[in-house]
Amino acid sequence: QVQLVESGGGLVQPGGSLRLSCAASGSIFRINAMGWYRQVPGKQRELVASIPSGGRINYADSVKGRFTISRDNAKNTVYLQMNSLRPEDTAVYYCYANLKAYPGAGGMDYWGKGTLVTVSS
Repeated sequence: QVQLVESGGGLVQPGGSLRLSCAASGSIFRINAMGWYRQVPGKQRELVASIPSGGRINYADSVKGRFTISRDNAKNTVYLQMNSLRPEDTAVYYCYANLKAYPGAGGMDYWGKGTLVTVSS
């Protein structure tokens, strides 16, 4: 079993900052990639940022220059530092990981339950 647990969401004023964290635990042999998606009611879940192992970090155009994704491989944890937040950043943010649970296994996607970020004055 693999679990992803997010933390760090909340209410912040426009222009403010928040830092999201997501820790993966359980049967993990190797993590191929971790990242963050977000979703607002009535819209599709969209990629915010992803950080593969040994690959190039990818950001949605709407967050470039404001958000920074990072990983602590020793802790199987991914972070999302969000600065200069805007009302349109309001969403439920979901952590994901593509990982192998044991040697020889294929990579599978796992998701956290989500954390709400509200940007409002």
